[in-house]
Amino acid sequence: MELVKTYLLPVLFAFVASGGFAVIYNIHGSGILICAFGGALGWLAYLASAPILQSEISQSFVAAIVISAYSEWMARVRKCPVTGYLLVAFFPLVPGGGIYYTMEHAINGEISLFLSSFLQTLGIAGALAVGVLLVSSAVRMWGNYHHRRALTRKREERQ
Repeated sequence: MELVKTYLLPVLFAFVASGGFAVIYNIHGSGILICAFGGALGWLAYLASAPILQSEISQSFVAAIVISAYSEWMARVRKCPVTGYLLVAFFPLVPGGGIYYTMEHAINGEISLFLSSFLQTLGIAGALAVGVLLVSSAVRMWGNYHHRRALTRKREERQ
């Protein structure tokens, strides 16, 4: 029963939330399920890395890498832009609560609480951005490497 509360229900909620967000972004057909699965996969990676990493920032980084790799793969398979998959799948990971509490502490004049929640929220947002950047750069480098190898082979065949 603990497994259901800890992993299954939150992943199911992330799936439903991502699916709803896909509908809002006007994604059609099987794309809705694919995007929703990306959100659920990212949230599962976030939860599964918790016992090992014990930091929201590093958990967000791992989830961002998983979501980015999944989105890159699905974009290649379906021949669609990566951005749609990324936006929808990142929806459950966005630190909206952190942003809200940061602003609440700022308005109430609680400077120490404001700074701690601001740095935490900024760290999570940065981890998400760096995770996407890392995977996207790796995929581009891999593609460029193979493209150059193919060009070199063609040149060698001509000679």
